Amino acid sequence: MSGVEPAPAERPARRRYYHAPTGRPAPEYNRAARALRPRGWPIFILYALIVGLLAGACLGGHLSGLAELRVRWPWLIVVGLLVQLVLFAGPVAERIGPLGAPLYVASTGLVIAAVLHNRAIPGMLVVALGAACNLAAIVANGGYMPAGVGALAALGKVPVSGYSNSVVLAHPALEPLTDVFALPAGLPLANVFSLGDVIVGIGIGLVIVAAMRSARDTQQRIEGPAS
Repeated sequence: MSGVEPAPAERPARRRYYHAPTGRPAPEYNRAARALRPRGWPIFILYALIVGLLAGACLGGHLSGLAELRVRWPWLIVVGLLVQLVLFAGPVAERIGPLGAPLYVASTGLVIAAVLHNRAIPGMLVVALGAACNLAAIVANGGYMPAGVGALAALGKVPVSGYSNSVVLAHPALEPLTDVFALPAGLPLANVFSLGDVIVGIGIGLVIVAAMRSARDTQQRIEGPAS
């Protein structure tokens, strides 16, 4: 046998994260906190609301129909979304540590539960389907929503240390359901989004259009006999 011992296998280089102001290595908990940056869903929902209102108006609907919507457990939806907004706030995100991921998953679950409770409203089941797609991707990736490098690059963003709207993984689970798309860079507050976000947006649009058209149909029934 040869007396030369085989060289030990090289350990893969570990990516280090740095505080931008100081250049010092960031503690491990800070990496997870920085991964919990806001995703594109608030902006995507905003655009869905605008498109839904325009579509409802073009189809002859009335805004009064939105006031007639009877949403049950609205407080649960508000709580779930507020928890996420607070989680993503800088001071909280950098201190929440390992609790961030389970709180993110739990808050998403609360929203889905409230949406399913309102499944009788046209369009709500579509919203629930989209939210479930997002939740599946988040759970499969340890409580984070991966963002595609290509989608970030389309917005002129790169997954650099200290900044990320969501975690960037080399091989994310359920990749087709992750944030692999990007809004056009010219749009205000453009961000990455997922297939689930698209489905949620469609569902929100359906809810708005159905409510606005319902008000129009009611008004026509009232005015029918008089005419």
